[in-house]
Amino acid sequence: MPYLELQQQYTNYKNNLQQLAQRIGEIEQDTEEHNIEGFNWTNTTHRATRLVLETLGPLPPDRKCFRMINGVLAERTVKDVTPALQTNAEGLKKVLEELVKQYKKQEEDMEKWKKKNNIQVVQQ
Repeated sequence: MPYLELQQQYTNYKNNLQQLAQRIGEIEQDTEEHNIEGFNWTNTTHRATRLVLETLGPLPPDRKCFRMINGVLAERTVKDVTPALQTNAEGLKKVLEELVKQYKKQEEDMEKWKKKNNIQVVQQ
């Protein structure tokens, strides 16, 4: 393979990895903002959603509570907020898990490509 093609492929791999890492970082930030527990990609455990759900659990379903939605504080009931919190937490967790899988696969593909083409990176 010509040198310029190899360099272009290497750049594409690095850019793809960087984009995935950026998306992972954004989702992790969202999980921290929503305080979602359960995803341990960076060994950080997010416990606040669980605490909120545990706090709301014994309360009457018709009790009012407040939730921030797109920067607006909205009055809701416990029965309205609880499923939404659970759904958001599960959705973000699944997206993050999928992005991490994609990142690892892309990383493995890049390493295989480097071995196949005898690429040795001098400066990263």
